[in-house]
Amino acid sequence: MSSLITILREVRDPRDPNARHDLAELLFVALAATLCGAKSCVEIAEFGEGREEELREILVLEHGVPSHDTFSRVFRLLDPAELSRAFSAFMTALRRGLGLPPPQGVVAIDGKALRRGYEKGKAHLPPLMVSVWDSETRLAVAAARAPGGSEVKATLDLLKGLTLKGCTVTADALHCHPAMAEAVLAAKAQYALGLKGNHGPLFAAAEAAFAAAGDLAFFETRERAHGRSEWRRVSVLPVRRLADPPSFPGLKAIGRIEAERTGGDGKVKRAVRYIALSKLLSTRRLAQVVRTHWTIENQLHWTLDVVFDEDDARTRKNNGPENLAIIRRLAHNILRAHPLDKPLASKMRRAKWSKEFFFELFTYMR
Repeated sequence: MSSLITILREVRDPRDPNARHDLAELLFVALAATLCGAKSCVEIAEFGEGREEELREILVLEHGVPSHDTFSRVFRLLDPAELSRAFSAFMTALRRGLGLPPPQGVVAIDGKALRRGYEKGKAHLPPLMVSVWDSETRLAVAAARAPGGSEVKATLDLLKGLTLKGCTVTADALHCHPAMAEAVLAAKAQYALGLKGNHGPLFAAAEAAFAAAGDLAFFETRERAHGRSEWRRVSVLPVRRLADPPSFPGLKAIGRIEAERTGGDGKVKRAVRYIALSKLLSTRRLAQVVRTHWTIENQLHWTLDVVFDEDDARTRKNNGPENLAIIRRLAHNILRAHPLDKPLASKMRRAKWSKEFFFELFTYMR
């Protein structure tokens, strides 16, 4: 806990020097409350009031627990980039404390809109958070606000501070551009980037090459569950099989995924996707990489919505939505990293009900 508070003390305080409440303590109370199920600044303040005695075992709280207005004002003023850096520093310390090496497998990147976090009159432009997800440990390793909704810029900024040697970085077609490829290669990692019409010449070359390829080796899967069935076929072409491909940094192959899904109502949906690859993968390995990418949706974004109620979070003003989103991701990682074999919602309830388990969430990481 002391190491976390030390990291939080590095966050620059946007308030006047005579502010009553210590910023690091205020942020720790917000994180502790979120670990125990608080969803808003009002609930964070209520948690602090109800658990003040045990919080004083960790914190000084010279002027008591801040009011909900104070929490709200601080999160509105605080630069999200400051909190994002603290997030990354904490994750480095957490992995070190747990004896985990830097990410080594598939690292997925994806954006998530804070659907109710828009200011009045801007419902069409909610804030966007970009997360970098270590699929092997099921932990987010970095998160940041997308400035002006630019997911690409936020991603490139995040990649500069990460150790990704040997990883396979995955992202959707929005990120299939030379700057992203160069950033991944500079980090000594490989990429598997969705390819669509936004990169027209390469997409056209990929379509033409697969159409002319004839019979190809493939890896196929069939699944059936909950009245639905899905068929997938994965094939790969080395870049030399593309006729006059446009220049793209590090490109070694193109993957194709054909999918057919039959719903419970009998309706059939078909789709074909292409993947730009910096390494020639086997068809089976590409199927694994693509499937693993979607754990960022299933195990991070879904959890943030269902367990932390992020889609319904009503904080809207200034930087408040993004800063509370980072607090939620910190809480998610702490709960996920605890070895108790229970769902995150169960761990959250235990932290709320049991002082011992609440403290254990931090102390076991030493």
